[in-house]
Amino acid sequence: MESFGTRLHRAMAERGPLCVGIDPHGALLDRWGLPDDVTGLARFSETVAEALGDRVAVVKPQSAFYERFGSRGLEVLESTIRQLRDAGALVLLDVKRGDIGSTVSAYAAAYLDPSSPLYVDAITASPYLGVGSLAPMFDTAAAHGGGVFVLALTSNPEGPAVQHARGADGRTVAQTVIDEISQLNVGAEPLGSFGLVVGATIGETGHDLSRVHGPMLAPGLGAQGGSAADLRTVFGRDLTAVLPSYSREVLGHGPDRSALRAAADRALADCRAVLDRAGE
Repeated sequence: MESFGTRLHRAMAERGPLCVGIDPHGALLDRWGLPDDVTGLARFSETVAEALGDRVAVVKPQSAFYERFGSRGLEVLESTIRQLRDAGALVLLDVKRGDIGSTVSAYAAAYLDPSSPLYVDAITASPYLGVGSLAPMFDTAAAHGGGVFVLALTSNPEGPAVQHARGADGRTVAQTVIDEISQLNVGAEPLGSFGLVVGATIGETGHDLSRVHGPMLAPGLGAQGGSAADLRTVFGRDLTAVLPSYSREVLGHGPDRSALRAAADRALADCRAVLDRAGE
């Protein structure tokens, strides 16, 4: 199988650099006129998949909003993953898993092994038990053409207390994560399969992202306060590997499928206006 980096690079070129999150929380289901139950969850997810699965490069379901309904919610998640993949979208499952030993190996098997019903193209992961603890995820991803996006610089106000703390070598925790992920992508062409999560609203932090050579997911755009123009502030002039991510800004226009498509198109146009000027 082609590497995730190769597939992502092609998808972004063909469909545009845009990720749309599926975050079916209760308030959003209510806004759509849907019940906050498994039936509403299924209708919501199917509508998003039908509207965006054949036009957006990456779709990012948030696993927690499915898990809250137990096994029936996971059935809806499995179905949503299949629908999105059948429509040609890459599926990035937002699970933020992180553990050690056999447990992280089990997480890797659950999401990155093609034999699993929850198999996706890539997942998010937490490195705060040490980046090396995620090695089974990296190995499974590499074996099956998958990807892993590791939290590095997040937008939540609590994040800097940990991420900006400095180690004995003077680097911040976040820079250590950035550097270790960069090493995993050395020599990959056209793009590495191991990425970072860097919030679009964090501003200039002084961290060096220039050697990552992998995708950088930028959540926080739209309703969460970030704008496409903020991408230059966060990532600098080289924006070729940046994957902007919108959720409520797009989903809030449902349940009308045409309105969802139009909202995604506007978000993509806003991002292109910035990303296409990379290097200027």
